[in-house]
Amino acid sequence: MNAVAAPQYGGVDVGNIGRAGARHGARKLRRHGADHVRSALRAALEGRGVRPSVFSGVEPDPSVATVEKLTAQYRADGCDSFLVLGGGSPIDAAKVAAARVVRPDKTVAQLGGLIKVRRPLPLFIAVPTTAGTGSEATIAAVVTGEEHRKYAVSDLCLIPRYAVLDPTLTLSLPPAVTAQTGMDALTHAVEAYLSLYYNTRETRALAESAVRDIFRYLPVACRDGQSLTARKRMLRASFDAGCAFTRASVGNVHAIAHTLGGLYGIPHGLACAVTLPVVLEDYGAAVHPHLARLGSLIGLTGTERERAVGFLAAIRALNASLGIPDRFDGIRGEDLPRMAAWAAAEANPVHPVPVVYDQAHFRRVLERLRA
Repeated sequence: MNAVAAPQYGGVDVGNIGRAGARHGARKLRRHGADHVRSALRAALEGRGVRPSVFSGVEPDPSVATVEKLTAQYRADGCDSFLVLGGGSPIDAAKVAAARVVRPDKTVAQLGGLIKVRRPLPLFIAVPTTAGTGSEATIAAVVTGEEHRKYAVSDLCLIPRYAVLDPTLTLSLPPAVTAQTGMDALTHAVEAYLSLYYNTRETRALAESAVRDIFRYLPVACRDGQSLTARKRMLRASFDAGCAFTRASVGNVHAIAHTLGGLYGIPHGLACAVTLPVVLEDYGAAVHPHLARLGSLIGLTGTERERAVGFLAAIRALNASLGIPDRFDGIRGEDLPRMAAWAAAEANPVHPVPVVYDQAHFRRVLERLRA
């Protein structure tokens, strides 16, 4: 099992990245990501005897085809390690490519699901440039396959060996991307907190910390993108939420969001932001105790039900303040059966949700998301 290193802050120490690669015996490294640090990274890596092979063609919601190109270049150039700079899409694509490297006998579709890789990956260093997906800390990676269906590959070996958290790399993120990725992190924290069976004291603490920081610092990061404090706290919140859901899992919100992203190309964070309050409201009293505790963390008072309902209202208010809609245009009625089937197949039986949805239930919730 790979382990995530304790997050380090400040500027990206390219020398340390080079030393980390060399310490693990890396000689030919598969690298892709942010242009403005490439030259410094190349110099640091080559100074340590590590020769980078650069791949920069990862699209949002990366496709299986992109994963296969990445895998082919890794093999053709004789690489032995991955260094990824970017948001969730590049990190996820590289994770699945690394899985394909160690499991050449399996297609991406065959690796989809839980614990299908089961082999150590090459050295993997993740440097996130967004604060939301938490992929630098998680067992999961999501890519899009045929018929626009998303595959979630989840295995302990997908946890990166190192995560470098540098808030300066997020300063240029536009407000819409900041908002959507931040709401993805909030969804990770809340769904992990609601996990029925897999929660621990540590995951609950991580989720609570992430919820507090996101409510406090996401509006600041969207309003003042140059606030290094807000950017740093959002990076940490994303990391903490990622650690929480790696142990406790996500739930029905993510199952629905993946269908929206796969079929319509809706950014994942936006899909999560719109879906989260609808699903939580649908859960009803089953989640009131947990939502009430989260409500207390953001300063709400009153009875358990009042704090739970207030927390739902706070999510909707946060969305509205960030310019996020409460419904989606363009969800076609004829797509609902397929979307409900995809969501049910992803969620059942692996997501430890407080309310189990069958296909009919997923369809009812999807109907509520239509504008």
